[in-house]
Order: sequence, then C-alpha cells, then structure tokens
Amino acid sequence: MRLHPAEIDLTLGRMHRLLAALGNPERQLPPVVHIAGTNGKGSVQAMLRAGLEGAGQRVHAYTSPHLVRFHERIVLAGQEISEGALCGVLEEVIEANAGEEITFFEATTAAAFVAMAREPADWCLLEVGLGGRLDATNVIDSPALCVVTPVALDHQEYLGETLGEIAGEKAGILKRGVRAVVARQAEEAEEAIERAAARVGAPLLVEGQHWHGAAERGRLVVQDETGLLDLPLPVLRGPHQVANAGVVVVALRALGKGEEALEAAMSRAEWPARMQRLEPREGLELWLDGGHNPAAAQVLAAGLADLPARETVLVVGMLANRPVEAFLAPLAEVAGRVVAVPIPGEEKAHPPEAVAQAATALGLQAEIAPDLAGALARIAATSPEARVVICGSLYLAGAVLGGRA
Repeated sequence: MRLHPAEIDLTLGRMHRLLAALGNPERQLPPVVHIAGTNGKGSVQAMLRAGLEGAGQRVHAYTSPHLVRFHERIVLAGQEISEGALCGVLEEVIEANAGEEITFFEATTAAAFVAMAREPADWCLLEVGLGGRLDATNVIDSPALCVVTPVALDHQEYLGETLGEIAGEKAGILKRGVRAVVARQAEEAEEAIERAAARVGAPLLVEGQHWHGAAERGRLVVQDETGLLDLPLPVLRGPHQVANAGVVVVALRALGKGEEALEAAMSRAEWPARMQRLEPREGLELWLDGGHNPAAAQVLAAGLADLPARETVLVVGMLANRPVEAFLAPLAEVAGRVVAVPIPGEEKAHPPEAVAQAATALGLQAEIAPDLAGALARIAATSPEARVVICGSLYLAGAVLGGRA
C-alpha cells in the first residue's frame, strides 16, 4: 500500500503490461465467471461458490474490498490465501512491475491471478472492482459466463452521471459469444446493457424477458426456457437475496449444473456484513450491513421492514465520497433515530456531525457517539428493547467484525 497508494485510475494498459511481465497468468486460469454490477455482486458470488462447491467442484474466488483481512479477497480452491503465499506473489508482482506506475488494485489483482493460475481448480469467480469496461479484472478474453447484477447510481465521478452510462461501463465485461445472465434492471440500464451486448455479439439471459424468479409460499420459484424450478429460499437474509438467488440459479444452469448445486447455493452460502445478525450487545438486538449507496439502503430498508415490528435505531458511519442524506432517506421509513459514529482508522470519512445533520434534515432524531461502544451504551440506556442496525460502510462493518469497533 505504501508503494502503490490506492488511487483509482481506470485503464487496462498498465494491467496488460504487468501481466505480460508475469507470463500472462490470466490466460492460465480455470473457466471464469465474471461478475459486474452495483449491488449484489458479492452475494451472487457467494451463492455461486456455495453451489459449485456443493457439486464437488474446486473454486477460486476474487472479491473486494475485504472486511477484516486482505487475504479474504483471494480464495484458492476454497481456502483463503495463506500469509506465505500472499507475500510471495506480491513480491513477484513488485519485481515484475520494475518500478513502473501501477495502482494498488491493479497490483493486487495481478497477484491474485498469479496465485490462481498455480493452484488447480475447476472454476474461477471474478468480481469486478469498479465499473467493468476498464476494471483491472477485465482482461479475460473468453470467460465461461458473465453476470450483471442490478445497476444503480454509484461512483458517478468514474463511471458516468446517468444510469445508462454506468450500465454501459458495467456491461463492458461482456464478450463475443459468451452468455451473460442479467438481473432485473431499470429500463435505462437494461437498454444500455442490451446495446453493449449487441455490439459485441453476447447472448443475454435477462430477468423479465428470458427468465423469472420470485418467492412463493416460502419457496424460491425460478422459471426459464428449460422449465420451472422449486427451491428453498436462500439462507442469506433479505428480500433482495431472493432476486440475487434467481440470478444464481440461472447462472448455475447455464454452466450445466443440476439440483445438487442449486440446493447448495441456497443453503450453504455465507456472506458477512449483508444483513448479518450479530450476537446481542448491551442486551440489544444487533444487525450489521455494509451497504453504502442509496440502492443498498433501499434493499436494507426492505429487509428491515420484513422483520417483526420493533423500535429501530441506526448506528451510521460513512466514507466522505458517499451521499449521506440519499443513503439515509429510504431508512427513514423504518427507523426513527440515528447515532452517528466515526469509522475507526479512516481519515476519509464523513464527520459524525455531518451524518447527524443529514439525519436531522430527514426528520430523524440524531446524536453523536465517539465510537460503537458509546453508541450502544446510549441506545441501551434509553431504548433497551431496540433493534440496532450498524450500517453505512463496509469499512465500519469490517471494524466491527475485526473487533476494532
């Protein structure tokens, strides 16, 4: 991180140069499933991994950011990369780069490719870091399948001001002749994805056109061109996970997987900090969610609305590049109080005062606490029966799971 500060600069030229110096490990990976989108990428990857592993397959997975340890980003045949292996591939990347300009994400993605190329596996699941077209992961010429999860407004400074522009960037992962499973999208986003697919000749499986998924009588029902499936609901919580599960079912079927994989995808997936129930603290019912944009807040609000009615208090910390009021607006429908906290170790975060001010503007009761422990103590003193939802940032979620908050 000292050598390559984590500045975002979307381009593929540096990545191609570095990979060539490393012997092009991206060409030696197992069959790749490439996943782009604004929300749901991680959940979809987690369910895909559970499904493939449930069918007896060895699976690599690459995701970002991590919650507690960097090693979470690189899973080799089902196991997080070891300390020794990670240090080794990072040293190789630094040497091969020979002091040239490179970003943190590009260097670490190249390291992941080196590690994954050397470890035997049946599949490689790659989650896009940011966007798609110019993301460092978009160097795979012929993936086995592409997946586009729901697209929403986010990172406009890099991807474009409109939903259509952002969707076009996400659809940049599509490749000629490679099928892509596309989640239900807003009309503008769907049209942009379809235009991108037509340009490169990528066949699409679009929700609402080629397949449908829904919860019916406590089951997941998915219908596509091959027939109707009746499956358990996903173990991951929240109504949005039903939509993600439909994407996973269609993707697994596109990969030729059957009932064993589908059942495992629904029942065995693990994805922390996405509407995760925590052990009670201070006697409070405690939930954790790392969603940090308005679309993620809408999903979280819907998930909370599905729970039994209870006074709900939000503990919120957010990075400075996130729109606080737009994030809190959907949650104002299910919560009446916000306690704003700093994110441990993060200088580029909104001051708690700014979060509290935005909450007040939405009509929420708002206050400030010096840290999570202080926030929970205040809530327990005044609302001992409350449901507490810690949200607003994956970095805050990581601090909670890592015991730093």
